[in-house]
Amino acid sequence: MPITTTIKDRIAEIVFDVPPVNAFDSETWLSIPAIVTEASRNPEVNCVLIRAAEDARGFCGGVDIKEMQAHPERITVLNRGNYLTFKAIREAEVPVVSAVHKFVIGGGIGICGASDTIIAADDAFFSLPEVDRGAMGGASHLSRMLPLHKVRAAFFTGGNIPAQEAYRLGAVETVVPRADLVREARAFCEVIAGKSRKALMIAKEALNGLEPRDVDRGYRWEQGFTLEMYMHEDSQKSRDAFVETGKAAKF
Repeated sequence: MPITTTIKDRIAEIVFDVPPVNAFDSETWLSIPAIVTEASRNPEVNCVLIRAAEDARGFCGGVDIKEMQAHPERITVLNRGNYLTFKAIREAEVPVVSAVHKFVIGGGIGICGASDTIIAADDAFFSLPEVDRGAMGGASHLSRMLPLHKVRAAFFTGGNIPAQEAYRLGAVETVVPRADLVREARAFCEVIAGKSRKALMIAKEALNGLEPRDVDRGYRWEQGFTLEMYMHEDSQKSRDAFVETGKAAKF
């Protein structure tokens, strides 16, 4: 199964395994909200851990650009799947921890930004290459992780933010050796899982309500520009270049 859930010791572990790079199509994105919600509502679950399979090339490659290139009419379906996924993670009844390795790109940023805590392997990096892919979106959730000007620099350049830099800026709880990622993430979740489920639920709701802005509303705002960008000829040129060469188009 591409996405599996196992429950043990009050931890629900959701694992991504969608070769080759955990880049999800619109149908997969639409399936994730129910997976997250069901796990967090389980009375035997006090913490949700989201990670990629240990042998996966990276945590999440975002959306399936090839699907968007072949079926641009699915952008609204994809938008909804992204929105509902990130919303489900942020509104999960219990804390959600993302454990990431290698690439965290596009929609992977949304997953991490919607999470409560991020544990990163030392080989992890974060990136929003939307401008180079003829798309928009992701800044609302990256803004939960990083300062405003760092977000803008990352968005305009499409550059990578290494795990150590994300840690320095407070986005990542800890950086661990790649081989220790799953063990360390589980150990962190075990601390949370040992708390009162009711206390965790109340704390999660309270912390969400304390945020200075509505990240979900912000992401919906972004998505309006995503649709506008997808309708422009430069968007198709960008997607074609990425699918054909793996590189950004020249303008």
